[in-house]
Amino acid sequence: MKDAKKIFQMLGMATRARMLVTGEELAIREVRNGNARLVIVSNDASANTIKKVTDKCSFNNVEMHVFGNREEIGHAIGKESRVVLAITDAGFAGKLSELLNEYNRG
Repeated sequence: MKDAKKIFQMLGMATRARMLVTGEELAIREVRNGNARLVIVSNDASANTIKKVTDKCSFNNVEMHVFGNREEIGHAIGKESRVVLAITDAGFAGKLSELLNEYNRG
């Protein structure tokens, strides 16, 4: 759980730095435009949403992770529940990728 806390803190910092886009359509648009560096989908997203985002990320060579539930993600970024996030900054994306990979291994 300790690693999860760090991930949520990084998401909050990315939000305050305006380096994060929320919502399925906006996130997919950022992936298509080449602005997204990392995409996070909540683990309680619908199978259709996960497939759609996975396909777009695979096609556009963007790293994607399934992590947290919609309430946890929304709370971390100071908004209502959110299902899809796209990180647009390489620095935040790199650190989040490192933390998410460590979390998934652990």
